[in-house]
Formats: sequence, C-alpha cells, structure tokens
Amino acid sequence: MSGIFGYVGEQNASSVILEGLRRLEYHGYDTAGIVVVTPQRMIHALYAQGKLSNLEQSAQMNPVHAGYGIGQANWVSGNPDDVENTQRREFGGTNGIVVVLSGQIYNLPKLKKKLSSTTALHQQTTATEVVAHLISNNYRDGALLEDALQLALKNINGEFMLAAISKNQPNNIVVAQHGLPALVGIGENEYFVASEIPAILHQTKDMIKLEENDLAILSSSGVRVIDSDSFPTTRPVQHILWDSLMTDKSGYKNFMLKEIFEQPRAIRDTAMGRIDPQNGNVFLAELGITAEELREIRHLNIIASGSSWHAGLAGKGMIEELARVHVEVEYGSEFRYSDPLIDDRVLTIAISQSGETADTLASQRLAQKKGSKTIAICNAVDSSISSTALGSIFTFAGPELASSSTKTFTAQLTAMFLFGMYLGQIRSVLSEEDSKKYAQELLSLPILVESALSSMGFCEYLARQFWRVSKFLFLGRGIHFPIALEGARKLQELSYRPAEGCAAGEMKHGPSALIDSEMLVVALATQDKNHPASCVRYKKMLKQIQEVTARQGRIICIANEGDTTPSQYANEVIYIPKACELLLPILEIIPLQLLAYSIALQYGCNVDQPRNIAKSVTID
Repeated sequence: MSGIFGYVGEQNASSVILEGLRRLEYHGYDTAGIVVVTPQRMIHALYAQGKLSNLEQSAQMNPVHAGYGIGQANWVSGNPDDVENTQRREFGGTNGIVVVLSGQIYNLPKLKKKLSSTTALHQQTTATEVVAHLISNNYRDGALLEDALQLALKNINGEFMLAAISKNQPNNIVVAQHGLPALVGIGENEYFVASEIPAILHQTKDMIKLEENDLAILSSSGVRVIDSDSFPTTRPVQHILWDSLMTDKSGYKNFMLKEIFEQPRAIRDTAMGRIDPQNGNVFLAELGITAEELREIRHLNIIASGSSWHAGLAGKGMIEELARVHVEVEYGSEFRYSDPLIDDRVLTIAISQSGETADTLASQRLAQKKGSKTIAICNAVDSSISSTALGSIFTFAGPELASSSTKTFTAQLTAMFLFGMYLGQIRSVLSEEDSKKYAQELLSLPILVESALSSMGFCEYLARQFWRVSKFLFLGRGIHFPIALEGARKLQELSYRPAEGCAAGEMKHGPSALIDSEMLVVALATQDKNHPASCVRYKKMLKQIQEVTARQGRIICIANEGDTTPSQYANEVIYIPKACELLLPILEIIPLQLLAYSIALQYGCNVDQPRNIAKSVTID
C-alpha cells in the first residue's frame, strides 16, 4: 500500500506535493520521495527514510521550483541498506520517465522475463521499475506519454493505480486506474492526483473519481479522460461535502482521540433519516434489493476483514435476533480462496471501512459469480466495494485518519442494527411494538455513548496502574464476544502488547492455563435485565470472573451503572449506561478503546500510526 500525490499548476510543485503526502501520513509510511521537473526539463528527486519530516528537511536544504511532479509515501519491505536506491527503484525512473505505483502486479515474473531480453534487470527490480521500462519501450520520439502507457497496460495484469511523468512532455501527468481508487482534483488553473480524498481536500473539494481502466491526462490547460480503448470520455466532477476541518485534529492531541470522541455524531448521522421514531420503521432506500427479493433470502453471508469482521460477527447476533434468519460470517482472506456453497438465495454483505479492502472485494466478486446478490456497508461513497454491490448502507462517520478503526467500527454496528430491523420488519418477524422500542433505543444511543466517554479519566488511571502487565485476555459471551475480540485487537494495534479475545465459555478449554498474577483479564459483564438470555450469560460471566480471581489473575470488568456485583470480584470496574442487549456492544467498545489508547500512550506509542499497520489493505 502506498500513498500517491501529484500536482501540475502555477504553485511550487515541491511544496504542494509534500503537503499532499503529509495529509496521507496517517498511514504510518516509513519512506517517502518526490520527483519534480524544472522548467529546464531537469529531473529533481528527493528520497528519505522514516517520517515525512525527514523528506521535508531535505527539501528545505535542496530547494527547487517546479510546476509539476509526483510523490509517494510507502512501506519498504525488509531493511534495505541503501534506502535511496531502494526508494529510487520504487519510483521506477528510466529514460526520463518516472512512475509511482500503488497496488500489485500479478504477472510480474512473466513481465520480467519478457523484458530481460532487451533490458538489463537486477535481482531486486520492482514492479514500478518494470512498468517504467514497459512505458519507456513504447515511448519513441514524438510519441505521447499516455499512448506509451496505454500500450504498456495491455500487458499488465493486476490491481493498482499509478501516475507517470516525463521530462520530455512538460506539465503533464498521466494517471491510470486499475482496481484501486484514483482521484483527480480540479482547482483554478491547477490539478491534483491522489490515492485518497484527504490528500486533496485542503486544495479543492471538486474531484473526479476515475472509473475502472480509465486514463486521465492532467496538464496545465485541463484534464482529459480516455477509456481503455483510447476513446475520449467524461466523468462527473463531484463536490466532496467533507469539511476540511474533519481532516484536522481540531485541538485534540491526535486523530485517534478525536475520532473516539466523534462517535456520538457518527452513530447519529448513520441512523438519521433512516428510522421513524414514531413507528420504528426503517428506510434503506439505497439498498438496491427489493423487499420481495429479501423475503426470499435463505440465509445471509457476511464477508469482512480486521475490525470490520468483528463488526460482522456482532451484526450476526443482531440480525439473527431481529430478523430470525441464519447468518454466517467469513474472513475475506479465507472466503476468496474457497468454494462456497452459495447461490441466488444467499445475500452477501461486504463490510469495509474504506471500500477498497482487497480480500473483501475479491470475496464479494466471488459471491456474485456464484449467483449471490451483494450489498455493501461502507464509509466511502463510490468505493470499489460499494460500486460493485447492488446497493449499500453507507456509514456517515466522516474521514477516519487514525489507522486503527474507532468511529467507523461503531458506525458499522449501527448500520448492522438498522439492517437487522429492516429485514425483521419486511419479513414480518419484528413486531410494531418491538420496532418502536428499538427505534427509541437507537436514537438515544448517541447520548449514552457520550456518557460512556466520560470514563476517559478513569481509563487513564487504569492505564497507569496496569500498563506494565505482560499479557491481556478479553472475555465476552454471545454478542459481546466480538467486542472482546475488538478490544484485544485495539490493544494489539496501539500498544503492541500481546492480547487475546476469548469466548468466556472457552476458558476451561485451554486459556485458563495462562492465568496468573502477570495477566490482566478484561471481562464484559453487562446485562439487559429484560432479555432472558442476557441474564443467563451475565451469571455465567460472574462465575468465570470468580475463577480468574481464584487463580490470582487481575481483572477489570465492564459493567452497567448501578450494578455493584462485579465489584465484589474484580480489581476495578468501568461503568457504562444501561441499554438493550443488542446495543450494549456499541457502549462496551468505548472504554475498551479508551483503555487501549491510554496504555499505548504510557508506552509512548504513536496511536495514529501504529507500526506495520495500513489504513486500507489493498493487497492480499
């Protein structure tokens, strides 16, 4: 995964590109570089390892004014001895042509073999270099860069986006979209290209999202788009409604804390306009599947990765109870390589924060090939996953710039709850009385989340008490088990501590052997007293808490306000508001996020950019 930014216009390209890359830095990249071309057609390149500030310092020491260029920030695999040469290869410069590429080339060995007869390749030749050589071989005197690139693309099989420039074709950037998003920003006599919206948003809100196999040519006089057959075409200019302040820290220490505290708004915006508070009816106009078709569905298949998989697992509990239909939850990375037993009576739900997750997208396409209808739950309008699906339930969390999911996770849970209600209503399973009750519960949830956020100070205190603990175990039952998994994942991602999520009933089947005075157990011990199964699970959880205490394990409980029973056994208790069983997970994750965040700060970790974590995993 790489962050790409390019510029052509009247400003100094070096400064504009560096600022664009800085707004992609939340991915936590460990190398970066820029290449610009001066008015004298001289290529000026800078590369640096580590934080982007290193590249910015280098640019200050080597100032150059240029009107166009491209930049890239990425992860370098391994530990290269010669960073500059490695980064230079990532740019793929050859014969006055410079290329930046994000994604993967599937037939790379075949292309290398083909090139080796005419081009001197070395052992570490990258995909980007190969593409640059292919373009160069087609770039004869008088040829256009876009023609040379178009010819090269006919030989390439993969999922990627790339941008290319040539010193012999001044003030031109050619952009190709093949499976990964590519955005073109439209300014006043200036144009931008980027792999993500936040990179451009501070410059312009008017953008073109390229469609599959499009080629865009940015020049000082405008933007042209051609399709895969080289025919001119037009793509609509979209006005992005995000406020640029949404991509700033707005006074918070970091994006992670800002986004944790934005969750009440994210939940409210996701539910707003989709549920009638008077009768509880849910409206999902963008679903793309008729009520009649949904009534014929035999079972549901949810595919997702990472935190979205945890959301899908919790969504399974919601949908099965609200709509009384069987739900299976699959990892995208596993489903895509399987031979699933699905057909046209199976509805597949693809969940992805970015809408570009490679495994989930591939699984979605496999499900469609098998005849399954698909819908998407996604935070990005016009993403690959939402465009591929028949319809979508968009989460309106706004841009999430910390690499670890927080507000998009709770927005996904909100969307799953809405879909469960909708399915239950059209299948005549959910009564009008229950619909009204759940509607009121959902619409009051943002206020309850704000209350749960007030545990911030106590979570900071607990982090100071327990941050030196060597191992963590998170326990949950039923619909709370996915939240235990997510709590462990947050701690892993942010603080790099060993943490495991476990179904509490599985403790006696192995995990109990790990419990000692060096372990901290975090138990989800909430209950909905109006929900019989919840009460049973609660009693079982109390027994497991006592077992942990008997084995000298230290324990933190998440419990409902007013419930003093867990405090009899636990070292500490974090209280959250009461709610119905199906919405308690959204409240439970709040203190777990705050606890992971606070422990990470005790270790001095970068919570916005955890090591080795990419925000959008666009390669498998």
